Amino acid sequence: MARKPAKPASPKAPAAAPKKASPKAKASKPADRETPASAPPVLADVRGKIDQIDRDIQSLIAERARFAHQVGKAKGKLAAAVDYYRPEREAQVLRMVVDRNEGPLSDELLVHVYREIMSACLAQQEPLKIGYLGPEGTFSQQAVLKHFGRSALGLPMASIEEVFQEVEAGNADFGVVPVENSGQGTIQITLDMFLTSNLKICGEAELRVQQFIMSRSGHLEDIERIYAHPQSFMQTSAWLRANLPKAEKIPVSSNAEGARRARNADDAAAIGGENAGHVYNLKKVVTKPIQNDADNTTRFLVIGRSLFPSSGHDRTSVLVLIHDKPGALFDVLSPFARHGISMNRIESRPSHHGKWEYGFFIDLSGHIDDAPMQAALAELEGHAAQIKVLGSYPVAVP
Repeated sequence: MARKPAKPASPKAPAAAPKKASPKAKASKPADRETPASAPPVLADVRGKIDQIDRDIQSLIAERARFAHQVGKAKGKLAAAVDYYRPEREAQVLRMVVDRNEGPLSDELLVHVYREIMSACLAQQEPLKIGYLGPEGTFSQQAVLKHFGRSALGLPMASIEEVFQEVEAGNADFGVVPVENSGQGTIQITLDMFLTSNLKICGEAELRVQQFIMSRSGHLEDIERIYAHPQSFMQTSAWLRANLPKAEKIPVSSNAEGARRARNADDAAAIGGENAGHVYNLKKVVTKPIQNDADNTTRFLVIGRSLFPSSGHDRTSVLVLIHDKPGALFDVLSPFARHGISMNRIESRPSHHGKWEYGFFIDLSGHIDDAPMQAALAELEGHAAQIKVLGSYPVAVP
């Protein structure tokens, strides 16, 4: 079949020929490119604006400090700095900082800035005294600085037991103790202290832990012995096997103590954080961290003498001593499930009350004053030999 001839284009709709740019249009293009919007900023103007912003920030910080002082007056005459400190309020403020953040600075950096501002404002009354596992330069000290800021007064202690004792005696307002590491698990001595101590958990802090190998000379070939806390030896075992398999490993009470010893000889080294290296004038043997796990994180607990109100996003820690009978653990856990309470962690330890008797340390989502928590604990009383509320406290802010 013959194809139908194509229809000719309609005379009413001729194809439009491309328009030639006029000489005037050509001449105007360079002028368009030189608009004020694309002109580079004048450095002096930018610096002037930054100076004005800095003046405004400084003025607002001073105004905030004055209002913080008014808060102290509104509370009336209190005995000490610890009476002014409210961890639940600080957590709420820091969460609002995170919620408002739209960049370019990170949440962690902005939280650090605001933590220091709040720390300085609180210290107008009197600096908080915070006990921690010393000496100076430990990861525990870094956790103190992260949670309380640099205006708090750090009190280094010889042991975790001593931190508990000094807080109980009132010589320290709060204490900061490690409780678990993401790679190595629970610090058992901390849990064991709660079996007999009446102190409460008032907060928590998570610290990204980077382990470095450091020495006086900074040369790998000089190292014949290494000082470190046993946890640090475990956290860096792969690197040590590959690079210093013959070096003597000497466990010490803290990495800072190891750094203190290593500074006295060229054939000694220490494992620890950068802060310990600065304090004891040690050089990095290698520039990168040597821990097995790049995301190595340690969780610290803040211990004090009181419970605090809810911050709105809290965790509750309880110690449950159980009767020795079949299904005892099921009886302990099921009330929380029935009342919709999430269990974040459970750890068993010998109770020290009798042979083969155990206590369970349980971390739960929520505050002790929440109705579901109250109902679950009331139900649990019929199945447990003893229930001890260790604390209700704000979940760690980045």
